[in-house]
Amino acid sequence: MLVPVILAGGSGTRLWPLSREAHPKQFITLLEGQSLFQQTLARLAHIPEASQPIVVGNEQHRFLMAEQIRQSLQPQCTLLLEPCYRGTAPALALAAVQALNHFDQDVILLVLPADHVIADDAGFAQTVAMGMELVHHGKHVTFGVKPTKPETGYGYIKMGEPLSHGHAIHRFVEKPDQASAQRYIDSQQYLWNSGMFLFSASHVLQELLLHEPQIYHAAKAAIQEARQDEDFIRPSKEAFEKSPANSIDYAIMEKTSHGAVIALQSAWNDVGAWDALIKLFAQDDKGNACMGDIIAHHTQDCLIQASHRLVVTIGVKDLVIVETPDAVLVLDKAHSQGIKEVVAKMRADARKEVIFHRRVSRPWGAFESIDGGDRFQVKRITVAVGEKLSLQRHHHRSEHWVVVKGTARVTRGEEVFLLAENQSTYIPIGVNHRLENVGKIPLEMIEVQSGAYLGEDDILRLDDQYGRKDLTPAVS
Repeated sequence: MLVPVILAGGSGTRLWPLSREAHPKQFITLLEGQSLFQQTLARLAHIPEASQPIVVGNEQHRFLMAEQIRQSLQPQCTLLLEPCYRGTAPALALAAVQALNHFDQDVILLVLPADHVIADDAGFAQTVAMGMELVHHGKHVTFGVKPTKPETGYGYIKMGEPLSHGHAIHRFVEKPDQASAQRYIDSQQYLWNSGMFLFSASHVLQELLLHEPQIYHAAKAAIQEARQDEDFIRPSKEAFEKSPANSIDYAIMEKTSHGAVIALQSAWNDVGAWDALIKLFAQDDKGNACMGDIIAHHTQDCLIQASHRLVVTIGVKDLVIVETPDAVLVLDKAHSQGIKEVVAKMRADARKEVIFHRRVSRPWGAFESIDGGDRFQVKRITVAVGEKLSLQRHHHRSEHWVVVKGTARVTRGEEVFLLAENQSTYIPIGVNHRLENVGKIPLEMIEVQSGAYLGEDDILRLDDQYGRKDLTPAVS
């Protein structure tokens, strides 16, 4: 039995400002009206042996994952929530223990990052089939990618002796400098390390028990003490926190004597940085990839994306320009890897732009910050049909609600009443309140908050249908 494991816990910082911690790149709609995560799920339809996937993701993204799965061609998944991030090896260990417990037999795990672009689904399925033959002979397989240029942003795998499919792994090489990358290309003995794997669940755990026993024991205890929360499986945080952080490469593949690598039968892109993303979009005769309201004059070899307003470029070359409602990035493509340093500095400075977009998804819909100032802020709230916010109250702010579309049912203290389009109400400080969409179309509302303190930690949830007990930054 083949069980896909989708690793969906990444933060995607190198695609800032499009990617944010609360809505990272794997969940952004980039191509063909689907997110990279949804495309990864859809790719499994080309593998007849594949059973229901296990998705390992971040607590913060749980409702985002669940909604995108619901909208996908693969609506049935097991959702494992990492209690904390420890890297890909502990995440894989959770999935391996869960798979063995669920199926009560050994299974083959196809481990896929959620943020890769693979051009040829049939070629991908062919590669998986070749890899399964090697797994049946006791190999731990990774998929390599034939290099197309001396890329310094990827790790490399040196191929060893030939096998029935692919090669034994001679060694892994960290991201090289330009000269070393060119030597690897010229030698034709190296493949890019894609971060995709294929091996049996029992062998993964045996390797971890041998080489990284702390990861093994932490994952096993975390699954044994896990609890079911609606659609989510929550491994024990106390147990999982004892696991050291590590990657699959370091914890297993570099230490095993059973490693094998197969060249992926498809073009591949891990969308790891802006200079990689530009290759995925159509380009004009000047080499520009433009999305949105763009005027590119005497502009060459640029990626320009505008989501909110007109962007005009004149006399520029080899730039990435990304405009969002709350941030603008201007980047020399040669410095694409430098975004991680900038994002780290913004995080240290507690910049909210690292975490949230101006429009923030919630399990009941979304909200968007429109304006703000001393003692007030304005938000546009959209509530999906049949959904409702938590019953809550605030200690430091009052709220004015104006319905601009749809029908709302409002709970305000002991009162429960309906509001139609162009009607409004007032929520005083300290009064219990709730907003529900009881209409047949999405409910849209303008909320004006006013008070001495407007921080989003000023919320006390009294009842919540989504099981959220923690204080979350946003309208909830």
